[in-house]
Amino acid sequence: MNIALGQSALLLGLLGALAGAGTLLFGLRSGRRSLLRAGQGYILLVVLGAVLATVAMQRALITHDFTLEYVDNNDSTFTPLIYRITAMWSDLAGSILLWALVLSGYLTAMWIRFRKRAYEPVIVWAKVTGYVIAAFFFGLMLTLSDPFTRVHGAVPTQGPGPNPLLQDRVLVAFHPPLLYLGLVGFTVPFCFAVASLVTGQVGQGWLFETRRWSIFAWTCLTAGLVLGAWWSYQVLGWSGYWAWDPVENSALLPWLTATAFLHSAMVQQRRAMLRVWNISLVLATFSLTILGTFFTRSGVLESVHSFTDDGGVGPALLVFFGLVVAICIGLLVWRGDQLRTQGAIESPVSREGAFLANNLLFGAFAFVVLLGTVFPLLVQALNGSSITVGGPFFDTMTMPIVLCLLFLMAVAPVLPWRRASGELLRQRLLWPAAGAAGVLAGCVLAGLRGFWPLLVFTLAAFAGTSALRQLVLLVRRAGPRSIAGRSGGGMIVHLGVVLVAVGFAASHAYQHQTLLTMSVGRPASFEGHTLVFRGTKMVTSAGRSSLVATIDVDGHAYYPAIEQFALSDQSVVSPAVHSTPAQDIYLALTSVPTAADPDAGVAVYVTPLVMWLWVGGLVVVLGALLSLWPSGRPRAGPAEERSRGHAGDAHVSYGTVDGAEQETIDLPEPGKTGVGAAV
Repeated sequence: MNIALGQSALLLGLLGALAGAGTLLFGLRSGRRSLLRAGQGYILLVVLGAVLATVAMQRALITHDFTLEYVDNNDSTFTPLIYRITAMWSDLAGSILLWALVLSGYLTAMWIRFRKRAYEPVIVWAKVTGYVIAAFFFGLMLTLSDPFTRVHGAVPTQGPGPNPLLQDRVLVAFHPPLLYLGLVGFTVPFCFAVASLVTGQVGQGWLFETRRWSIFAWTCLTAGLVLGAWWSYQVLGWSGYWAWDPVENSALLPWLTATAFLHSAMVQQRRAMLRVWNISLVLATFSLTILGTFFTRSGVLESVHSFTDDGGVGPALLVFFGLVVAICIGLLVWRGDQLRTQGAIESPVSREGAFLANNLLFGAFAFVVLLGTVFPLLVQALNGSSITVGGPFFDTMTMPIVLCLLFLMAVAPVLPWRRASGELLRQRLLWPAAGAAGVLAGCVLAGLRGFWPLLVFTLAAFAGTSALRQLVLLVRRAGPRSIAGRSGGGMIVHLGVVLVAVGFAASHAYQHQTLLTMSVGRPASFEGHTLVFRGTKMVTSAGRSSLVATIDVDGHAYYPAIEQFALSDQSVVSPAVHSTPAQDIYLALTSVPTAADPDAGVAVYVTPLVMWLWVGGLVVVLGALLSLWPSGRPRAGPAEERSRGHAGDAHVSYGTVDGAEQETIDLPEPGKTGVGAAV
């Protein structure tokens, strides 16, 4: 039953997507509203297909239906319920099913949001694009990556269960779905960008309609990246959280380009500039999500996060990526003349100048990450050699970029549009500069050394004080409620980034580690901490056994363990971590006592300020959510000047109080001509 229901649901989703795209295209060509109306309804088949396929897969996993090859490979009768549910995205075919489910949800939300403007050409073309993307993923599951393939021969009664690493923390129930909500969420801005290029309505309308979609997707992706780093720190036993792993990089790349877009979009809204840049960033972000999907699911890269492809999914994704890139480039060339604007940056010392520099830095960051990720593949393809590009390359190449970004985070918010005088900059940067100088002096007096970490701390203080100053000005002018909105939320995001930068720099520069051989009852000392090994005990539960050590650190008990799963040969190191605002103490077993050798090997890591990485990530997500909140502020008066796009474009006016912006967005009324009315 599960197989029949699942495959029928996938076929329903594919037919719905193809029929919807075809009907809408024919309706556009013929001008028949009845066809355009009918084409909207096929989204119900798409989402119904995705939901029914998910229900069938979850039912098969929960009830141990080993007639499915996927269940046989990723489930066992010993697997706890939570990990049976999450097993759907623990392997290749199931992860694509989750992608299709999230995509159908976004497309449905887009249909509902624009239901009153369903006959406008840009809306129709955006829906056609969404249908085509959905058809690709449903087709992929029906051909090369079928999650409902039946097992060959006798039906087994037991499977190996999910990867042991994916059964160690319930975090696996949240981390992958959040990543998918982020990565797949960029489909909606991509659909509108393609639609605006196809129709030639390339003004600012599409930008306004997709801004919140972009921020929501960016927020989910940020949360997914932070949770992934935390999972790596808590599970893998290496006291690290970011290894520049190829799959980690695959998720970071669209985050970088999306971050650049969210900044440069403000320039287009205020000055009607950077249209080519903005639409290119949206197209690049979606393209990079497809490229990352190829990296993760093709088997070409070795990673703890990647899947093994044995059915040709990798080539199909690579072809799809190539088609997406080719179509995007073709559309940009076709509409290049319409995308050009007359405006120019009058002075590099202006807000638009700072945003342009910010975007160039994010672009350079993305290029470095992409180069380091694909270079081993290029070398292997050219001469068959196998090389690895590791952390030292990425750290060396990205550190100067990060420092420049921290500097711009401090300066850009206080700059006015068009140009700034020296006197104004001195006035607005006085307190941020004082804060940076005070932090630097405090670090030196505290005995901290190292050029790079001290520079990071100084620039972080510069940026953090600048953000706090902007928030104070905003609250003073418009009250505490003004924090909910783009300006306040953006400054809170900056504060979160500052905390992440400080935690990252401190944990990398000042971490201390050692490997101790410990005997029962004999104390050992490291970095001012006293450790005493008290012994081990075996803890068993259904499907797993754990050898748990008890180690006292300064009188507090830690319980690092090594876990063994009944149906797997893989042992999992389960570290013990104690976090404080000042430092983390991290213990991981490297060897266990035996009859021949009663000593235990223990890796000890003392790492400062790691907690602030997670606090900073939470603050970033909170700020992003606040920026989605309608500010509800009174309409601002006219700015010094207003930049207008084509006729009918939405425009933004800003009232500024010493650099703290208050925005008012005026959209054209429905039915008027122009880009703003069309999108």
